[in-house]
Amino acid sequence: MRRAVLPLLFTTLLGPALAQAAALSVCTEASPEGFDVVQYNSLTTTNASADVLMNRLVEFDAKAGKVVPSLAQSWTVSDDGLVYTFKLHPDVKFHTTPYFKPSRTLNADDVLFSFQRMLYPAHSWHKIAQSGFPHAQSLQLPDLIKQIDAPDPLSVRFTLSHPDATFLATLSMGFASIYPAEYADQLLKAGTPEKLNSQPIGTGPFVFNRFQKDAVIRYRANPDYFKGKPAVDPLIFAITPDANVRLQKLRRNECQIALSPKPLDIAAASEDSSLKVEKTEAFMTAFVAINSQHPPLDKPEVRQAINLAFDKDSYLKAVFEGTAVAANGAFPPNTWSYDKSLPGYPTDPAKAQELLKKAGLPDGFSTTIWTRPSGSLLNPNPSLGAQLLQADLAKVGIKAEIRVIEWGELIRRAKAGEHDLLFMGWAGDNGDPDNFLSPQFSCAAVTSGTNFARYCDPRLDQLISAGKTTNDQSVRSRLYQQAQAQIQQQALWLPLAHPTAAVLLREGVEGYQVNPFGRQDFAGVKVER
Repeated sequence: MRRAVLPLLFTTLLGPALAQAAALSVCTEASPEGFDVVQYNSLTTTNASADVLMNRLVEFDAKAGKVVPSLAQSWTVSDDGLVYTFKLHPDVKFHTTPYFKPSRTLNADDVLFSFQRMLYPAHSWHKIAQSGFPHAQSLQLPDLIKQIDAPDPLSVRFTLSHPDATFLATLSMGFASIYPAEYADQLLKAGTPEKLNSQPIGTGPFVFNRFQKDAVIRYRANPDYFKGKPAVDPLIFAITPDANVRLQKLRRNECQIALSPKPLDIAAASEDSSLKVEKTEAFMTAFVAINSQHPPLDKPEVRQAINLAFDKDSYLKAVFEGTAVAANGAFPPNTWSYDKSLPGYPTDPAKAQELLKKAGLPDGFSTTIWTRPSGSLLNPNPSLGAQLLQADLAKVGIKAEIRVIEWGELIRRAKAGEHDLLFMGWAGDNGDPDNFLSPQFSCAAVTSGTNFARYCDPRLDQLISAGKTTNDQSVRSRLYQQAQAQIQQQALWLPLAHPTAAVLLREGVEGYQVNPFGRQDFAGVKVER
């Protein structure tokens, strides 16, 4: 009798615990470029690497609108704003996998490694990153961070060359993720440093398992996660480029969360009792970047003509179907220095033709439009959007050839400046206006590749730099409004839309929150079986 009861009792005790570990499958729209997030700037890569595998010293709480502790449990800032000292959480464990078994917990050496390889050209890992360090370079961190050292094994100190109002929030961005120095040493000794990009290790809520390009990424819950083991296990990214297929998979329960739905899919899901829609205002801008280094796009009159030729209202109705507001500039309306008085370009084909004539192009010119094959939050219908732009440009004599390029290849070639007109989008990471200015319009960002307009002007660069040297928000706003005016006058972008971020979920998925920056947090998600 006693032997018979014990197994039953054991099963009863384990039952509730096992029930909590339900699988979570997320339908995503594209493959990441890699998993060494410091090398890349796309949100797709950040979502697949930094958001699930890694942690930063601090995180940005979008709901509270402030920086909060993460791997650093506390920090201090010197009175002159030049020295930031972070106290690390003790006993934080790195992932254990078949290819790496850590011998110690997180300490200051890991933070030093993670930043020094981005900052110091002489560092043994600096040249290993084939794609460079686009965020660190565009934000000019090598010039900003004068020194980084460790007062003790659980403390890290950053000494800046000048005060920077954005520095703390910058450390919450995906590229500032902390890597294990011990794993990096292991790979370097084995002669396989490239595995940092294909076999990642972090401290995050999930552990990397397997990646099949354009198909699936598999993760397992981190049992040693310092914030507590996630309730979902495993986590699966089902890479599904077609938004219609993502919705179908959601309905069949092949996915429990579907990212980047089309506007029609949002409406359809709202009427399905088995599904629900979560929305928030996105801190994002969809735009067409105009490569100012490619003649005749190097002439402001030509870039202005492109803006005037475009029927933005028709584009918004056809492509976003009521799920976005028109963009007049780079900043989303929920940015604290957004200039409401700045007028957008009206649709005026006659004025566009006048400007082309003034630029010495009375008969127009030929160019190319680059876009991606699959839809996303910032470009729900790439094919239709490109066709609408092509047709509007043709009306003023600009003959544009549409080129559809796979997402990873599109990003790589656009960062090299090969495009003419490029459908693109940008999401800020922490609500600070500089998240749009430095990466997209600074001279340093031309070199790093994130400045898709390829525009470098000393006056604009000075406004961007000056805006970071003070914590006085009124002063920063005044400088940033001047920057917005110059960006619009130069017509560096054809601004398109500020979308509403929406995600589709099945009933039974709890704890998921849509992030206005497009970041993903599945650590607190639960799925009812």
